[in-house]
Amino acid sequence: MSNARTILASALFGLLLWQGVVWATDLPRFILPGPGLVAQTLWESRALIAEHSLITIAEVLIGLALGAVLGGLSAIGLASSSIARQLVRPLLVFSQAIPVFALAPILTLWFGYGLGSKVAMALIIIYFPVTSSFFDALMRPNKDWVGLARVMGASPARIMWHIRIPAALPGLASGLRLAAVYAPIGAIIGEWVGASKGLGYLMLLANGRAKTDLMFAALIVLAIFTVLLHAGVGKAANRLLERR
Repeated sequence: MSNARTILASALFGLLLWQGVVWATDLPRFILPGPGLVAQTLWESRALIAEHSLITIAEVLIGLALGAVLGGLSAIGLASSSIARQLVRPLLVFSQAIPVFALAPILTLWFGYGLGSKVAMALIIIYFPVTSSFFDALMRPNKDWVGLARVMGASPARIMWHIRIPAALPGLASGLRLAAVYAPIGAIIGEWVGASKGLGYLMLLANGRAKTDLMFAALIVLAIFTVLLHAGVGKAANRLLERR
């Protein structure tokens, strides 16, 4: 209950600060609309925003699921093989030196303007955090447990499954929490580069028509979804850790 009150108080403070800036600067509505106007637009355009929101939510959830699975499997593969660490890990680090915006046009060219390019963008942007967090945790197992398992004749595969992976689940949970925040960013970037639907496309369309209130409304919906996704992933991760 205290957390809910804190969040509500913080949101109320942010709205009051937003309205205060509008009053103090006296900017035109098409430059900085007030929270009341944005709320009105959000209600009046709820059907339009909901239609585009469903597309973005689907892109994010599919990309998050694929990124979590591929990132987890990659981390296990890297932790299991020294050859894979020598060959693949430098490539993963190098991939992070490439600006995300530079990849979006290429993915759009390869996968088209539909769902595929946005899912690929979300997957790429969350793949490294999941892989890196889980891999680092897998490489720091309890040495006493591993030593005891080896004395008892356990194979590397059984040590990985019964000792290293369970002990590394907190690292995987941290990576998933980061991925929940980054996944919407990847989808939105993909929609900015080329799309016909989605919240990113709607924001660009509203900005081009000087409908700043609609752009803010779409942005607020995206922010709320991201917060809820982060909270949901965090809760699921905590339950997984409690069971293990």
